[in-house]
Amino acid sequence: MFSFAFKAVTAAAVGSALALTRPVAANPSDPRYVEVGPAASVPFGWIDFCQRYEGECSGDRLPAADIVMSAQARADIDRVNRWVNGHVAPISDQDHWGVIDRWDYPIDGKGDCEDYALLKRKMLIEMGYPRQALLMTVVKDADQQGHAVLTARTTEGEFTLDNFNDEVKPWASTGYRFVKRQSQEDPNSWVSLGEPTEAPLYTAR
Repeated sequence: MFSFAFKAVTAAAVGSALALTRPVAANPSDPRYVEVGPAASVPFGWIDFCQRYEGECSGDRLPAADIVMSAQARADIDRVNRWVNGHVAPISDQDHWGVIDRWDYPIDGKGDCEDYALLKRKMLIEMGYPRQALLMTVVKDADQQGHAVLTARTTEGEFTLDNFNDEVKPWASTGYRFVKRQSQEDPNSWVSLGEPTEAPLYTAR
């Protein structure tokens, strides 16, 4: 049932994303965008996910691109964030899989932070939005605990899709310390964000 509902929501919006992609115009001083640093280590959770879902991680490098933040794009991003948050029940990886950290699609309707983010990413890509603008991101919360969110990079800035909040917020309004995320060109390469900080060993929120 969860899979059927997911397909229905995605199909309802397929085609709405056409012509909503724009090449990135570099402006490192724009505060609407987090500062991107040098290459960072790839989270083990992503590596393990790619070994189990090889087709989800393959593909050529692509030029960086942003989502044109039209009213339709804003509505699609908001709808996907709220739908996934409302249809996935939170559970720790330890209780779910018997391991500290495992990245997976919440196909049984349960998951933790990275599982929510992975599903949101998949849904938006299947709706036609560019993978280069939908980036798995590792942050630290106020307690310095590791957490995963989805970053949507748009022509109006970077926005965060978070399982803890139905509101899609600009990155700087989340209160998180942004640590690293996928490169826009290659989802299997990761880049550091902002001032250097030690990355959490795992994400489990």
